[in-house]
Amino acid sequence: MKQEKIADAGATRREFIKKSALATAVVATSSIFKTPVYGQNQAPSPGSVVGANNRLQVAYIGTGNQGMLHVNLQKQNAVANNIVQVAACDLSAHRQQDAKSAIGDACVLYKDYEKLLERKDIDAVTIATNDHWHCKTTLAALDAGKHVYVEKPMTRYLPEAFAVYDKVKSTGKILQVGSQGCTAAAWHKAAELILAGKIGTPVWAQGYYCRNSKEGEYNIPVPAWAADAKDYDWDKWQEPVHDKKPFNPEAYIRWRKYYPYCAGLLGDLVPHRLLPLMLATGKPEFPSRVASLGTKNVHADKTVAGTVERDIPEQVELLAEFPSGMTILIVSSTVNARSPGFVIYGHEASLEIGSSGERIQLTPEKPFAEDIDLAKFEGLTPAEDFGAHEKDWFDSIRANKQPNANVDLAIRAQTVIALAEMSNRENIVCFFDEKTRKITTGEGKEVPAITYGTLEPS
Repeated sequence: MKQEKIADAGATRREFIKKSALATAVVATSSIFKTPVYGQNQAPSPGSVVGANNRLQVAYIGTGNQGMLHVNLQKQNAVANNIVQVAACDLSAHRQQDAKSAIGDACVLYKDYEKLLERKDIDAVTIATNDHWHCKTTLAALDAGKHVYVEKPMTRYLPEAFAVYDKVKSTGKILQVGSQGCTAAAWHKAAELILAGKIGTPVWAQGYYCRNSKEGEYNIPVPAWAADAKDYDWDKWQEPVHDKKPFNPEAYIRWRKYYPYCAGLLGDLVPHRLLPLMLATGKPEFPSRVASLGTKNVHADKTVAGTVERDIPEQVELLAEFPSGMTILIVSSTVNARSPGFVIYGHEASLEIGSSGERIQLTPEKPFAEDIDLAKFEGLTPAEDFGAHEKDWFDSIRANKQPNANVDLAIRAQTVIALAEMSNRENIVCFFDEKTRKITTGEGKEVPAITYGTLEPS
């Protein structure tokens, strides 16, 4: 395990006096997870506890690109995590075979997730379906007594998110959302520093996830097998959505471009910044007010012949206010990749955080420079990593503790995401009351949370 190196800087007399004390402040990175960071030391759930030496039997629902990433990583780390991969489910016969080829002949294949979940020997499931299937499969898995790792976003819409939240609480099962940045050490160290008052009152935070391409984000090639209507059950795949289409291989492969199946960048890239930033506050809150803009002025889809134009924005800005008064700004783009960086600004100091959660620099504000040392925390491990995030889930199941991207953090982040989509698509600013779960406009008019069929397309 690498050590966390704390480097003091500056040349003031006060810093010189403190130098010897700072030099002793070198601790193992693993110790940061012992701090009272939100979600880490909550009371155990009422679910059954798996013995530390028990081998977990794991299954997979959804074995497309993201699903196969989990299949392969969990196979690679199977011995270390003491798991065995026993089953996989996908509506596509081609993708079923991908899973079997990776796992081996012992992997039992299913087309219907309900049949897979009937198996009593399965302890946990990794769900990497399209977003519009996250809720139904997660609820079914929890009802079947399985622990769940579900890819971000936790659900497509807010009512679904609260249904999952309530189900996790009633079943006591361990749920991890696939925002792997939440296991990176820097965000936990940031929470430790903030809770200890090292930056004063947190004021605002910024995060970015920006990419760029000539051909347009998500315009991945449509493979030949996807054009075969016999390979997968298109009607079943569309089942939860309102605006159903005739058989459409392009929508099946490039589903992240279309609102019926996802929230666009708000559901894909934004969670990777929002969840870690909220975790880093030490006390994640439900939002009190959310506004969002979405633009589409480049029209990158038109540069590729035969490509259908997306109905989601090419760029989004999200601004969320919380009851404490802190605000978070997230920007995500598919048409410009420049990213300013990740910063949490406090009244007395600010934290600049590495994009992979591997380092932090604490910089005092000028009026507080004589009271607070500039400090650097380098080589924080783990950095952002899928394998470490999966391990955190398996370890949490055995210890019956809350994982890093637990349901309490996820429901708060999902509320921000859902309100941001409403703000952008309905041209309103959304206010939220966590006690009543009601959404209102600035005029106090209650507006229902959007779901399938509320807006077109959906």
